[in-house]
Amino acid sequence: MELRDIEYFAVIAKHGNVRRAADALELSPPALSKCLRRLEKSLQARIVKRTPKGIELTSVGSALLAQIERIRVTLADVAREAADISKGLAGHMRIGVGPAISELLPATYTMLLREAPKLTSTIEISDNDVMFPALRNGTLDLIVNVIPEFSMSGLAVEHLFDDDYVVCASTRHRLAKAKRIPISALVNERWALTTSNIPTQQLLERAFLDRGLRPPECAVEVRSARLRLQLVAVTDLLCYMSTKALKAVSRSLRVRELPVKELKLRRNIGVIYRKDAYLSPSARRLIDILKEQYRR
Repeated sequence: MELRDIEYFAVIAKHGNVRRAADALELSPPALSKCLRRLEKSLQARIVKRTPKGIELTSVGSALLAQIERIRVTLADVAREAADISKGLAGHMRIGVGPAISELLPATYTMLLREAPKLTSTIEISDNDVMFPALRNGTLDLIVNVIPEFSMSGLAVEHLFDDDYVVCASTRHRLAKAKRIPISALVNERWALTTSNIPTQQLLERAFLDRGLRPPECAVEVRSARLRLQLVAVTDLLCYMSTKALKAVSRSLRVRELPVKELKLRRNIGVIYRKDAYLSPSARRLIDILKEQYRR
């Protein structure tokens, strides 16, 4: 089985028609038909069936197509590993970082750049619902964020630290000086929140509902943790935020934690990457620096 034939098959499957695939690849239809025959001979099974409109995949063909993306990711890893070996602690790293955790990254990344001044990086700030698919398809090398509670087959996790999520408000908010605030006192408040499908927000809403209270009223929905905190600092809105992220910006933005015991939520923060994937020397060093930083 040749890699070239596998790539050609993926294009045929995408177009559902040998002639259109041939046009896209700038090859002749007979050449692509030979490719299909070679694959079927290697697999000893039919992978396509002809239809009046073109071709349809058989169950074997569908199974093969599902594996092709994994093959592509593996080949990309091999190419990157070879390049990194020749460059040492350099190359290009692709990192996904949670919105709240992004406030903690600059100090860590500064330390890494001192050791690897030729390193280049792409950093995506988003949530796990966006970053996990990117990690699995090889677009990201690793994620630094909340460790989800759902099953993560095929992924490795290295714990960094525990973090509490708390309610926060402007230092000028009417509740800012209270020593203890019951959750019921927040029913009529308005909030700056992340998207509703994020587990941390779902747990916040569940805390209200479990006590027979109306869930938080979202005045502004935005993924950016910093923008939520900026809005809270200049309005009467509340938000739900990592204590470490809150500490990192509290002086510059004049925001503070509100003492709402029922809404203090412990989350595990860690580094997540594919178990069988290539992890560059720079990525490995980044993980080590993160561990050293939070161990202190």
